[in-house]
Amino acid sequence: MDRDSYIGKRLDGRYELTELVGEGGMANVYRATDVLDNRMVAVKILKTEYSESEEFQRRFRNESKAIAMMSHPNIVKIYDMGFSDKMQYIVMEFIDGITLKDFIDSEHVLNWKDAVHFVIQILRALQHAHNRGIVHRDIKPQNIMLLTDGTIKVMDFGIAKFAREESRTATDQAIGSVHYISPEQARGDVTDAKSDIYSVGVMFYEMLTGKKPFDTNNPVSIAVMHMQNVPERPRNINPNIPSGLEEIIMHAMEKDANKRYQSATDMIRDIEAFKANNQIIFGYYNAPQAPQQQRQYSGVPEQTGMQPRRRGNPTYSNTQQPAGGEPDYGMESSVAEREPEQSKSLVVPILTAVTIVVVVVAAIIIFLLLSQGTGSQNGTTDEVPNVIGLTYDDAVLNYPNVDFEIAEQEYTDKYEENIIYKQNVKGGEFVKKNSDGKIELAVAVSLGIQKVKIPDLTNYTADEAEEALKSRGLTAELKKVESTSEENIEANHVIRTDPEIDTEVPVGSSVTVYVSMGIAVEEADVPNLVGMSLEEATKECKHRNLKIETEEKASDKEKDQVIEQDPEPGKIVASGSTIKLTISNGEEPEGEVNYGLVNLPAGMSGMYTLSFTTDEEGVIASRQFVAESLTDASVSVKVSGKGKRTVKVSVTGAQSGKTAVVGTYTFDFANKTFTASSENIEGAFDEVMVKTTLATTQEPAETQVTTAAAEG
Repeated sequence: MDRDSYIGKRLDGRYELTELVGEGGMANVYRATDVLDNRMVAVKILKTEYSESEEFQRRFRNESKAIAMMSHPNIVKIYDMGFSDKMQYIVMEFIDGITLKDFIDSEHVLNWKDAVHFVIQILRALQHAHNRGIVHRDIKPQNIMLLTDGTIKVMDFGIAKFAREESRTATDQAIGSVHYISPEQARGDVTDAKSDIYSVGVMFYEMLTGKKPFDTNNPVSIAVMHMQNVPERPRNINPNIPSGLEEIIMHAMEKDANKRYQSATDMIRDIEAFKANNQIIFGYYNAPQAPQQQRQYSGVPEQTGMQPRRRGNPTYSNTQQPAGGEPDYGMESSVAEREPEQSKSLVVPILTAVTIVVVVVAAIIIFLLLSQGTGSQNGTTDEVPNVIGLTYDDAVLNYPNVDFEIAEQEYTDKYEENIIYKQNVKGGEFVKKNSDGKIELAVAVSLGIQKVKIPDLTNYTADEAEEALKSRGLTAELKKVESTSEENIEANHVIRTDPEIDTEVPVGSSVTVYVSMGIAVEEADVPNLVGMSLEEATKECKHRNLKIETEEKASDKEKDQVIEQDPEPGKIVASGSTIKLTISNGEEPEGEVNYGLVNLPAGMSGMYTLSFTTDEEGVIASRQFVAESLTDASVSVKVSGKGKRTVKVSVTGAQSGKTAVVGTYTFDFANKTFTASSENIEGAFDEVMVKTTLATTQEPAETQVTTAAAEG
């Protein structure tokens, strides 16, 4: 179906499509109104070539449900999904903003503070997704929305994965996302969270330099560059980039996934350290100006990710360096600059060599598999034990025939410290022994719940205390109390915390921070008066030495019930202050609802009457119209009333003399909205109309809305 034919349609009787706002390779995006919740949404409808694939439908449905479970301020919310044989669509939060690509194109080069602000939000969104096993695989500025207040929203989780799996050629994979593709993704290898980190590094590079690391007119050439070439150092392009940020970018863009940041959390930690000290040097590589100098450290432990270690001491060190030494970006860049022509001329030979290597590796794998298949007969293989749930020490002690390797460690509240929670080969399988006569097994070991110490926040302001706790992964719960004369703490400054200073608590814990209101002043906290009667509110305020001032307002609440107050509850005010109360006058608020019918059935002729009735007041409005006079197959009626009413809408055909119920609705006149309890527009008109192909000889003038002569 052509995309324009969707505009004006209502999906599942709920989402009314009003405007095409975006077109992509896989789907088109429409602005729509959710008539049930009365809000604007975005509806992404997948194109026909994807919607008609049963395999795609199955995997898209499963992935979409997983993505819909995510809830994060930097991820576009998914409200609903629709699946049928002919259409697959997603209903999501409508973002009133621009893509990050549009912003980068307009600014060309961003200042580092803006770039850091954007990147941290992107990483927090990825951190949330990665922790739930969801990898984006198509991080690029086009998939990131920027709101006017600077908030970032990441979208299209999981969608790109399906597009690549449906397309089988390297060119198909490269188009659109190739500038931000990770080396392992370009090779067709298995991708994980570290591929998203690489793409973030490329975007960071582009924001601060105004250039993509690799850019030609040939997508395949760009993919090859991501696999083989070293990008020009960002500070060579823009000397204003701080050295610490350059290190973060280059570390995120390591070609070897095991050498780059292992998680979004690791990269966030370095960026936060840079924000605290923008002169920081992480020492991830040697500077080209002084290749022999020793690495400099800032006093912040270097985050190198989870690196494998051999069996031995089970205690894991977070400062352990990756095997193979440090990458020296400076040396590689110098070689690339000295021999640019040679690099270009080697592309074809390298691709040929890669093909040969793939063939050789395949032959070796087949040989090893055949060897393994017969090895169990001659003692060259051994059975892998299931060690999940054991402590690392117990596993080493109980299975001396296994050469253990810790390939991953992370803090978690799911497993106690030193417990093995994952292994790379399932228990019960047979694998080949190494030269020492042992089988090799990589495992993931829990670090337990990460804990931090409560800092001394005495005499910090409330805002400073919240920020200090936030930087340690803790949340603050502020409580205002009077300071004693002995404490003598000025207003809005911290008196003490609970738990106390230096207490170790798990990351994510809430800390109660007692903040001074000053020394014994005559103040009162404003109570919550909304919902009380005026008499109850008056007594409560008198008890707290507060005065009241009232005004009446139409409301569906009982007469003299408090419906609004100023100041808001919980605010501290001087004793004797006046609280302004808005109370109900007991009269329902009036308003006008605009009721409309669109896409009326084709072939209608003659005159029809729409009637609006309630049980309390009977007919409250009606409208006559002639089908031939309608220019857009739609009709609307303005209905006035009070409060909320259940309204039945009926249609009567003048020619047929028949009447049918269009629907039953709740009209909220105060808020000028209506919602359907039941509705069958097409069926009602089909019942009352007389279909004809002859032209009507007379067209009576359209009548106006009439209302009931009397009310209740």
